[in-house]
Amino acid sequence: MAQPVRTLSDFLSRNGPVIRVTLTRVRGSSPRNEGTEMFVTRDRLWGTIGGGQLEFIAIDRARDMLTGGVLNLDLDVPLGPEIGQCCGGRVELSLARMRRADKHDALMRAQDQAAHLPHVYVMGAGHVGRALADVFQHMPVRCILIDSREEELTQCRADVETRLSVIPEVDIANAPAGSAFVVLTHDHALDFLLTLAALEKGDTAYVGMIGSATKRAKFRNWVRQHGDDHSTEHLICPIGASGSRDKRPSVIAAFVAAEVIADLTSETAANPQQWDMGAPITGNQSDRKDSTALQARD
Repeated sequence: MAQPVRTLSDFLSRNGPVIRVTLTRVRGSSPRNEGTEMFVTRDRLWGTIGGGQLEFIAIDRARDMLTGGVLNLDLDVPLGPEIGQCCGGRVELSLARMRRADKHDALMRAQDQAAHLPHVYVMGAGHVGRALADVFQHMPVRCILIDSREEELTQCRADVETRLSVIPEVDIANAPAGSAFVVLTHDHALDFLLTLAALEKGDTAYVGMIGSATKRAKFRNWVRQHGDDHSTEHLICPIGASGSRDKRPSVIAAFVAAEVIADLTSETAANPQQWDMGAPITGNQSDRKDSTALQARD
């Protein structure tokens, strides 16, 4: 997710006068949370405050400000029949024409958000690993694709970090607290070693290993045989077990990514709002169902 910072920098520097739209207060139900911001120029947008009539109103007022030379405007908008939106809550918006210092501050906030994105380690750059990288590049996470095989890593076209590592256990040990790990290497024994290393950290948001209910049972037995006391109850295996029997890498990746993001943004996760990264717009756990679904080896 380094790309949003770059695109925001380009947006703020190349599109003339900009109005910053901020959700300053939310009462009841709303499509976005307090603090969400969007940037509006005469013919372009960056970010979103939730779409629908609320966003349409904000864009319209922002462009009126640009035309009329207005510097600041506050709005109080009910999200009900009055505007044809059925959220049922009420929001307050602050619209302000950005000065040079405001643009600098916006970039600093974006960089700070990027620096605090949760890390997702995809251990294995085979077909499913690369498909996961394709999905995670669009998510509010820092995705690191790790493999000992350079020829597999070079096939990744996603805008994620790729890391050639002969001892991936070290990468796991050095990962920050709250990281997620998806283990799907080319070797079952390596899967077991890396999964145990991730579980031993004790501070992860998600640990998942590709396989089946049978593989999970084998992993439990392997842990017992090696005399480790580390619990495997937080292991997700099989991963992406939604009930679909489709084993194409892109389908598996979609279900697994949804599973990981659900855990990272749960109410028990650390403030998911801080990971909210916008995107440019042009124009006007452990109780997963044990099934053998969605398990394909690379």
